[in-house]
Amino acid sequence: MLIRAFEESDRPQLRILYLQTRLNAWTWLDGSTWQPEDFDSTTHNEQIWVAEDNGQLLGFASVWVVDDFLHSLYVAPEYQGKQVGHALLAKVQAEFIGRGTLKCLVKNESAFAFYQRHGWQVESRGESEDGEYFLMGYGI
Repeated sequence: MLIRAFEESDRPQLRILYLQTRLNAWTWLDGSTWQPEDFDSTTHNEQIWVAEDNGQLLGFASVWVVDDFLHSLYVAPEYQGKQVGHALLAKVQAEFIGRGTLKCLVKNESAFAFYQRHGWQVESRGESEDGEYFLMGYGI
């Protein structure tokens, strides 16, 4: 598996991966209006890292670099539990200049457990249009 920077040719496949993964993971939300193109607005002006194996895109992470904020980390459902998320997160963490942060929806229990296993800690709670979230921190 290779973790590499996003290339524009990745966009069509990552759009589908993003939509499918959200529909699979965020079952408590109404995803009827979600579109593949939501990937574009979600990752706009962010650094995107892609996990690839033999030309197949397995997942991606996007970071708002200015704030060391991990905005998105998605792994295709069929590749979850196979170290893809771990590899993407390790790359993101290695790129942080300072203390990393992220928001994890409270109802996304598997993601929350994943981040805790990787050393992220809850700093506070908040509310978003998608529900209550934990603000988590990592590092310095």
